[in-house]
Amino acid sequence: MRHVHIFVPAEERPAVEETLSELDVDYAVTSDGSGTEAKVLFQFPVPVDGVREVLEDLHDAGVEEGTYTVVGSAEAVLTPNVDRLQKRYAQDFTPLAEFELKSKAESLSRDDYSYVWMLFLSAIIATAGLLIDSPAIVVGSMVIAPIMGPILTATVGATTSNWEMCVAGVRQQVLGLGVAVVGATVTAFTLKELSLVSSTLAPASIELVSLRLAPSSVAILVGVAAGAAATFGVTTKGPLSLIGVMVAAALIPAAGVTGIGVAWGAPLLVLGTLLLLAATVLAIDVAMIATLSFLGYRSSVDSLRGYLQNDAVNVPAVALAALVLLAGVGVVTVGTVQQSAYQRTVNQQVEEVLGQQQYSDLQATSVSVQYAYPVGFANRETVTVTVTRTTDRSYSSLPSDIQQEIRAETGQNPVVRVRFVDYSQTNYSSASAVGVSADSISDSASSPTLAAGITSTAAT
Repeated sequence: MRHVHIFVPAEERPAVEETLSELDVDYAVTSDGSGTEAKVLFQFPVPVDGVREVLEDLHDAGVEEGTYTVVGSAEAVLTPNVDRLQKRYAQDFTPLAEFELKSKAESLSRDDYSYVWMLFLSAIIATAGLLIDSPAIVVGSMVIAPIMGPILTATVGATTSNWEMCVAGVRQQVLGLGVAVVGATVTAFTLKELSLVSSTLAPASIELVSLRLAPSSVAILVGVAAGAAATFGVTTKGPLSLIGVMVAAALIPAAGVTGIGVAWGAPLLVLGTLLLLAATVLAIDVAMIATLSFLGYRSSVDSLRGYLQNDAVNVPAVALAALVLLAGVGVVTVGTVQQSAYQRTVNQQVEEVLGQQQYSDLQATSVSVQYAYPVGFANRETVTVTVTRTTDRSYSSLPSDIQQEIRAETGQNPVVRVRFVDYSQTNYSSASAVGVSADSISDSASSPTLAAGITSTAAT
């Protein structure tokens, strides 16, 4: 329940009393003074989901939106109509009133000092976890990173005409992601130079890194869903937990991979993960704005015009920021579309090759594609295909066959790595099965050989 205090001129008292009575809201009134300056204070309990409706009806009755209004929590309520009100709003989903939403979003923002240090430290944890291929450590880094707070404040500000909040949120987003990349780079360089991690390590061969080589349609879909989920969370009653959203969005691990790419001198890795990071943030922002608009929150052009006119410095600053933002959005959109199309083509060609008769006993379990644009920017991109097989038969021509199909379809000539996972299985009459027995990796003739194993290793 919420306890609402609203201070209105005495002449508006009849309209407020009539509106609250029609809504079955029990209220108490306190008078303040007399004459033309007299005011009255209304106090009434309302279920959380009813606050927005009650306030909107009061505004329709003539109470100005800027009127002194305070909404607090009520631990317990005992009034004649409280049960009726609770039943009325029990099954309804009604988003928070605009000023409550603003207050809740602002509470998620940290001061710059603690925000920067939390992101810096989370980037250190993420980078260490990636380099030792530890999912638990990587998840821990996402849990403590406060990156979702500024994203929420920026989108809430943009959809509720609070442009100062929006600008502050965007600034913190850029600052935070920059700090995360710097923290990851410093950590990766330190671990490499101190030989705590082998300098000959191929970062793309680490499974947790290979998942974040470039933007993809799946990554964008996850970003959109995470943004929408965070929006529904922030617009409802009760405390908001962003842990699940932060884990789903996986922004800090992407920044960690960027830092690793810088430390190991891998331009394609840096470019691909930076684009993944930017595309995911953009997807979350767009999803939040769209969801807030769907829930009825709207900004006005007049409010933006007023914000710009209040300070002449705002005009060139906002214009420059808008140009940079539009350019960034354009680059991210084009790069993401190109990479998604390339990855879809690679997946299709892998399926086509494995559909051939000589590969009938193979099944692809994953295909990871390094960022492929711009062509000729650095060393050729790498396509890693993991397949399962039930025999120890050698398929030395498989990488080359996949490479040829990709080259014929796209005009690009990637390094193709095929990782074999061997297993034995029972026949229909057997009662038990044998688990994974071997793991091997095979490269095309033009690519370096990479080998790893579970109980034994082999390379062809």
